[in-house]
Amino acid sequence: MKTKTKCCKLSMIIALFLTISYCAAQDKPDSLTYHIETNDGNTYMGQILAQDSVKILFNSDKLGEINILKTDIKKMHPLDMKKVKGDKYWFDNPQATRYFFSPNGYGLKKGEGYYQNVWVLVNSFAVGITDAFSIGGGLVPLFLFAGAPTPVWFTPKFSIPVSKDMVSLGAGALVGTVVGEENTGFGILYGISTFGSKDNNITVGLGYGYAGGEWAKSPMINLNAMFRTGARGYFLTENYFIQTGETTTVILSLGGRQIIKDAGLDYGLLIPIISEMDDFIAIPWLGITIPFGNMKDRKL
Repeated sequence: MKTKTKCCKLSMIIALFLTISYCAAQDKPDSLTYHIETNDGNTYMGQILAQDSVKILFNSDKLGEINILKTDIKKMHPLDMKKVKGDKYWFDNPQATRYFFSPNGYGLKKGEGYYQNVWVLVNSFAVGITDAFSIGGGLVPLFLFAGAPTPVWFTPKFSIPVSKDMVSLGAGALVGTVVGEENTGFGILYGISTFGSKDNNITVGLGYGYAGGEWAKSPMINLNAMFRTGARGYFLTENYFIQTGETTTVILSLGGRQIIKDAGLDYGLLIPIISEMDDFIAIPWLGITIPFGNMKDRKL
């Protein structure tokens, strides 16, 4: 009888131990809010209620409690609740280093990069070599049309953060030529100062252009701005003031940027104003920017 009692007690202890072990294997509910992106492109925001080595029990803000297999998760990271405005989360700006075309004082981090296409023909890219230096380039592939001369260019850039979310400086160059023609080198050396955060900023730039074997006698002035209008929207303006001899040329641009997943769709109008021009002209701008490298893994 005593032997049976001992066996019964031992069985109860083992059962209790196994129960405790199983419960310990289940992670406790997490009070943080997470953003999860699955391999099929769906995204969820909410809290982790429990998880094991195979799946996560997730309390989605829109779907309620759902199970997500860990093998189906592409990205998962906690969210900063200070960035929740209303019922939307304002993600980090994935296209913070430039306006329509012109750069600002902020730079790409090491390993981050993007490809930009404007009106199909204008192609460019940039990649961060270090946190302070990036290199880029571009071309207009006119050689596809009966071997026409093709413009190509390179764009090295240094970025120097001075004060977080307040001041960032930059300096760089655009160095290009037209392949298929002689003596067609062109370029510009520039310096820029950006005031404000990556979401809302104003940039003032000054540069000297080079073309036809000569440097410009007067600097080109560049004045740009970016303001966030919503969770995935931005207002952009990029403007150039150029003096060549007795001719003054002003190029104004107004438009916006819509973030679609982690790509940026830019749209707007370019308005050239030349001192000798009587007619009003507005040229549509349409471009898309696609991230690659580490930028694609940013918290979007």
